[in-house]
Amino acid sequence: MNNLAFNFEFTSVVPFPDDDLRIEARQELVTLTKGHTDITGAAVAIEEMTDSKDPNRYRARIVVYMRPSEVVATEKAPSAEDALRAALDAVERQVREQRDKLREHWKQP
Repeated sequence: MNNLAFNFEFTSVVPFPDDDLRIEARQELVTLTKGHTDITGAAVAIEEMTDSKDPNRYRARIVVYMRPSEVVATEKAPSAEDALRAALDAVERQVREQRDKLREHWKQP
C-alpha cells in the first residue's frame, strides 16, 4: 500500500511531548499494510486517566479502518508507552486473525 493512501489520526492528551508515541504508532500500523490493501487508515488516541482512586493510569485506543470491518483495541497501563504498545499488539493480533479467517473462507458456515 502506498503510505500516502494511509489516513492516520493521532490524538494525545498526556502531560509530556508525544512525538515518539505518534511515530511508533504510525510505523507499526503502516507495517500492517505491507502487501495488503484491506487497511485504509487508523485513529489513535492516548489519554491520561488519573484520578484519586487510580493515579498514573493511561488509556490507548486504536481503531483500524479495515475491510470488511474495523478493528478496535483499548488498553490501560501505568505509562502511555505501555498502553500504546499493548493496544498495538492487540490490534496486530486482531488484524491477523481477521485476515486468516477471510483467507479460509471454506471453513465459514
